[in-house]
Amino acid sequence: MATATSSLFSLSSLSASLPSPSRAPASLSLRAISPQARLSTSYAAFPIGGFGAWASTGRRRGLEVVCAAEPPKTGRQPDSVKKRERQNDRHRIRNHARKAEMRTRMKKVFRALEKLRKKADAQPEEIIEIEKMISEAYKAIDKTVKVGAMHRNTGDHRKSRLARRKKAIEILRGWYVPNAEPTAAA
Repeated sequence: MATATSSLFSLSSLSASLPSPSRAPASLSLRAISPQARLSTSYAAFPIGGFGAWASTGRRRGLEVVCAAEPPKTGRQPDSVKKRERQNDRHRIRNHARKAEMRTRMKKVFRALEKLRKKADAQPEEIIEIEKMISEAYKAIDKTVKVGAMHRNTGDHRKSRLARRKKAIEILRGWYVPNAEPTAAA
């Protein structure tokens, strides 16, 4: 049988202070500790018939229970909680900036594509500038996903949206023909 430390004590040592042996106080937390540190109790699991049920058999059976004393609640937050709050604030601000940059770049691409769609005398070379803007938007989206500010499926969805809009303009202008036979270079 192991001896109790200052933070561990046996349930039997509390039996005198308990109002009734039939139940433990609600604030008492019971947990099992390693077999080397267990302390034996004078009664276990509080039988329905009371202590007399064991007295007739001449032997005691039961569980060994160890109580761990919890530290008192002081109302102060530990330093780790304060640090986590500071980190959360920093990360929220950074993530918001990343998302704002990503949305701005996407809007620029959409505006340029809309302008190209409405332009009467558009040339195929004009799409090159928009492709550079799309590349920058992809980069912003990938950064946002990489740091965890946005789910990767959402990032893929947004990149796909940019690509579909560009392809729709190319099809409208006749610069791209879907289902066209690729030329075989032999």
